[in-house]
Amino acid sequence: MILSNSDAIANHSTTGVWGNITLDMLFRRAAQKHPDRLALVDAPDRETWTGGKPRYLTYAESEQEISKIAGFFAAVGMEPDHILGLQSPNTVDNVLCILGALRAGLIVSPFPLHWRHSEILRALRTVDAKALITADRIETRMLGEEARDAAADFFSLRFVFGLGNDIPDGLIDIAPMIAESGDSFPEPVVEREGAPANHIATLTWVHSGNEISPIPRSHNHWVSTGLMPFLETRLEPGARILLPYILCGITGIGAGLVPWLLSEGTLHLHHPHSLSTLTDHARSIEANYILTPGPLASHIDGALHGWKTNTVATWPITSPKPAKYEAKSVVTDLHVLDEYAVVAHLRGTSDEPVPLIPGNQFAPSTSTHGPCLINIDPLEINEGISQKQPTSATGYHLKLKGAMVPDADWPSSEQVLSFFSEEQGERGLITQIPVGLHKVTGAIHSFGTPGQRAPGLLDLERLDEIYSEFSGVKEAAAFLVEDELMGARLMVAVVPSEGLLVDVEAFYAYLDASRVSLTMMPHRILSLRALPMTEDGSVDRQKLTRRSQPRPVEAVA
Repeated sequence: MILSNSDAIANHSTTGVWGNITLDMLFRRAAQKHPDRLALVDAPDRETWTGGKPRYLTYAESEQEISKIAGFFAAVGMEPDHILGLQSPNTVDNVLCILGALRAGLIVSPFPLHWRHSEILRALRTVDAKALITADRIETRMLGEEARDAAADFFSLRFVFGLGNDIPDGLIDIAPMIAESGDSFPEPVVEREGAPANHIATLTWVHSGNEISPIPRSHNHWVSTGLMPFLETRLEPGARILLPYILCGITGIGAGLVPWLLSEGTLHLHHPHSLSTLTDHARSIEANYILTPGPLASHIDGALHGWKTNTVATWPITSPKPAKYEAKSVVTDLHVLDEYAVVAHLRGTSDEPVPLIPGNQFAPSTSTHGPCLINIDPLEINEGISQKQPTSATGYHLKLKGAMVPDADWPSSEQVLSFFSEEQGERGLITQIPVGLHKVTGAIHSFGTPGQRAPGLLDLERLDEIYSEFSGVKEAAAFLVEDELMGARLMVAVVPSEGLLVDVEAFYAYLDASRVSLTMMPHRILSLRALPMTEDGSVDRQKLTRRSQPRPVEAVA
């Protein structure tokens, strides 16, 4: 399925940014050149957080399995452009299934791990998915059972496939079928019009209030996205890449999976438990490239001092602004503009972060002769805010256009993508990103502000309703508190019914039984006699935020 218009395809192809090679073709090319090179490696502690023993495969071994998986999907009746939902942690099996599905011409729609029944069901219905793949478990959560329950409520779903050891009844265990298949699942020949790389490869997801919407990306969109960190970090052929991000969005896929394919290196998969396990893993494999949340970058950079590792610090547009610290090794700042684009800037060993400045974004950023992968144009949406001297944290429209930016709606959804047309007929994606703006002339930075944690991910008033439905709670109000590392933490203030105390364990059990998203689980519960209100009668969430923060200790004379 090709959604990009012919003019965009011609323009990007002329510049050389778009080509004819798909993501699975990139892997096949690497397998032909380096069959004995190690391609995929599970985390050594895999068995402690999901089913299955750790695996490590060469390119030749992986290529053979990818071909069989593609043949398996075709054999059970999955056809090109069918949608395959996927919810799985970072395992070799997960990566092989993604590449196998793409080779069969399927469109992969990966779901975040924090999604539960309601989000998965809405997503499956929105895109009319034909199949769903899930791991047996992630830590203590039984993903396989949750997927089975979602499938029971969505009758159009044909198959639910399982990965791991403890596959529940009702799911098809892929691993033994592939292992015992022999030549019974020949790789399908996928015939389609137009260049294969222009066809949609994935549907990732954005949140807007309580709504979730799919973002379609072609293989060429993904290659263009991956080129940004690949070229900026000067990633060498055969690089060892450590990936702690789940392959469900632009950071994990665009800054992890695709740079690995472009470098023809080794992808080491990681499930984050703590900083020490991540840095120990990086040292044990002598990682050349490691993705990390921006607020943790200084800690990881310090722990890896002396190692030739490029720490890629990711800064979502709604996160704290890039931190200033004295880098011990090479650091690259990666600005993540929701699911729409990424911009990489090599900081090197400087203590100054490189700001995200509007305009053309090249790769590498210091060379105007490299490919221009995106153009950023900030547009004011509120009076009193100017690009030169921002004075409040209300919001901006960012007009994005370029080779990595998705340029079409998903046809079957009520899409959030809106397009801006100038008199010349130029099209560019406009996304509203309410953020704080660091007061540096011409530079956009974002930082978490009270009441804003990844705007659009959480509807605080909707959370008020969910929390208030718990027996024994008269009123409830969700609010956010800034956190140095997390950006912000979700908390809830509750007013118990008269004469009652809130049972904290029962409250969390109620949320779990309601199968709400894990992002709706509050970090802390604050019990009050009454909720603070503003003059207009709404909950004063800023006062709740201030009340929950520790008070400074005053010096005693």
